Amino acid sequence: MTTHTTTPSGLAATRERLWAALGERDEEAAAAAVFDACDAGTPVEEVLLDVIGSVQARLGRAWAAGRISVAQEHAATAIQDRVIAALARRTPPSPRTRPAGPGGGGTVPQRVTVACVDREWHALPARLLAEVLSGRGFLVDYLGAHVPTPHLIAHLHQTGADVVALSSSLPVRLPTAHAAVTAVQAIGIPVIVGGAAFGPDGRYARLLGADGWAPDARAAAALLAEGLRRPEGAPTGPDQGLPHLLDQEYTLVTRTRAQLTRDVLEGLEAKVPAMAAYTEEQRERTAEDIAHIVDFLAASLYTDDAELFTGFLTWTAEVLRVRGVPSGALAAALDLLSDVQHDFPRAQAHLAAGRRALARVPAPQASGLHA
Repeated sequence: MTTHTTTPSGLAATRERLWAALGERDEEAAAAAVFDACDAGTPVEEVLLDVIGSVQARLGRAWAAGRISVAQEHAATAIQDRVIAALARRTPPSPRTRPAGPGGGGTVPQRVTVACVDREWHALPARLLAEVLSGRGFLVDYLGAHVPTPHLIAHLHQTGADVVALSSSLPVRLPTAHAAVTAVQAIGIPVIVGGAAFGPDGRYARLLGADGWAPDARAAAALLAEGLRRPEGAPTGPDQGLPHLLDQEYTLVTRTRAQLTRDVLEGLEAKVPAMAAYTEEQRERTAEDIAHIVDFLAASLYTDDAELFTGFLTWTAEVLRVRGVPSGALAAALDLLSDVQHDFPRAQAHLAAGRRALARVPAPQASGLHA
């Protein structure tokens, strides 16, 4: 693989070209920006991660700041995905990696299965990883978004993968990710995980017993090249290393999700007078927001980490703030959830932490209803 590195100014110029093309929904111009960089000598891996990946992160920040809509973000992401596919077609295949010899410090995997966990639709990070691994000589099976665990296991039996790389962006998918990690390990295949769901320091990867965690595609490729070993002290037994789940709080919150959402929505309608003027669409989206709160509360109970819940709440409050939407309804929703979960001490503690976190979020500069 070439050691050529593009100057920061060259990469920045390419990112701006790609950003402008995505803003115009011009797929041809987006592809041209990427291909021109490669033709000028920029390594494909740098284009993938430092141009396409960087621009994708910028899209997410622009949406959170209210500068682009969900539809615009989705359209741009779809173009990015097609540009990656076009780039893969014009890139010569790399020599395949072979197993390390005796005493070589483990086994370098020949075949890696890359997939998103069940119900995880943010597939671009996994796609970027798959292309980086292919460029480094690994034989890659990329399964894409939303891969149910039984189908993943069936695929592994059919293909004989050496290792699985699982991606998840949303912490609410951690229980599903845990089930996938455990199922894959049960058939003797190690698992490396990555994505925002596992925390910036990989804390949830360790909690769930993954064989490895990487903060980005480069680190994942390096870790896979070294070879994975089952970590010492990996969770075993019926509680899978999560004894706090024995209190059933996570299970009960998950099972009553629909009822909790309805109860909180009805309570909000009584406590927030502005909701009387909501359209049916606004009411439906408020119900969706409440369901997200319940889901993140459940995930925080699963991991026994209130910071997971408070991080979601403060992020949501900030998204509302930049749109001029008061976050008072969020605090009211937490109060209502607390009222109906008075017998759940861990849930009470996480909800209290959430209220304290919301109290530190600045008020919006403008007023409005649900965005």
